[in-house]
Amino acid sequence: MIAGSVLSAAGQARWVGTWASAPMKGMASPALAGQTLRQIVRTSVAGSQVRIRISNLFGRDPLRIEDVHLALASTGCAIIAGTDHGVRFAHRSFAVVRPGAWLASDPVRMKLPALTDVAVSFYLPDDPGLITWHPSAHRTNYRASGDLSSRIELPDAVTTGSYYFLTGIDVQGKGLTGAVVTFGASITEGYKATDNASDRWPEVLARRLANHGLEVGVLNEGISGNRLLHAGAGPSAENRFERDVIEQPGIRWVIFADDPINDLGSTRPPPTLRALIEGTEQLITAAHRNHIRFYCSTLTPFEGANYWTPTEEVTREQFNDFIRGGSSGCDAVIDQDEITHDPTHPTRFLPAYDSGDHPHPNDAGHRAIADRIELSLFR
Repeated sequence: MIAGSVLSAAGQARWVGTWASAPMKGMASPALAGQTLRQIVRTSVAGSQVRIRISNLFGRDPLRIEDVHLALASTGCAIIAGTDHGVRFAHRSFAVVRPGAWLASDPVRMKLPALTDVAVSFYLPDDPGLITWHPSAHRTNYRASGDLSSRIELPDAVTTGSYYFLTGIDVQGKGLTGAVVTFGASITEGYKATDNASDRWPEVLARRLANHGLEVGVLNEGISGNRLLHAGAGPSAENRFERDVIEQPGIRWVIFADDPINDLGSTRPPPTLRALIEGTEQLITAAHRNHIRFYCSTLTPFEGANYWTPTEEVTREQFNDFIRGGSSGCDAVIDQDEITHDPTHPTRFLPAYDSGDHPHPNDAGHRAIADRIELSLFR
């Protein structure tokens, strides 16, 4: 038995997420019938067995995918020759995912490194209708006409900035200690960070963990515009917490970050402090009920955004006081506010960390947030 590894009751290694993306409801598919999708993701931990997860959560019709492949990514839409592996579902070369469901592939024996770009390719023979996707991947993905999943490069590929149907990659391997979900809105998702650069704060955290020998999967379940209390950009945090956090493979920790900023900025009338606290306490209770440690982040400043008001600033500061207080129920506090605000004007971002729109950090701000997270929280 591996000390500190994630094991089942029978002593067998369990799955641990190495990458994930929060599913969202989309409109009718953008002419995906007869197309090969090649989607690029970045791993956080390594494994010797791999599986992928495909979701048809928001579909109305069965989703059929064929000729599924997993390979190490090269540049552009290319894969590295000799790394391609076929992926099967119940020993078949295709999968049919019923509406409202998700499906995990059979295990693939493959040495999958940590902190590595991986390409997942599959062919869509039919129009999938309403899609399940994540519109803001902050990665460049590709599609091309025809069944081309095993090709080294996709000829005449068209780029896309979204993930379609792919919601997770899980691994098994020695020494894995579990996964942390970073759960929030646009700051967590990585809006305004440089696309394809792996500098969003969850990715920087994954890099720090790996460099310190901590085999912890980091799963980014951020959704731009998401709110704690109300649906809008995706289901509310309250409604998606079980699916996007509790049900993640190998989950042991969650970092709850920036959702309440959107409650303050886009809900009219804005919620009361009590409503935000009660919503957060519900998440904490659900996490603890499932033996998950809940790490709370303070809310970063957003004066200068077109939705900021002095009244909402008071609520933000009071909410941060609650998070920092000893009776919050948080297992630890990650003080993103303290890290990012301008000491001479605490209601604003430090200029060096401001992307220019005032509520979102730039790459330096993302690195600062990740660099201040105590890695001992994951030992």
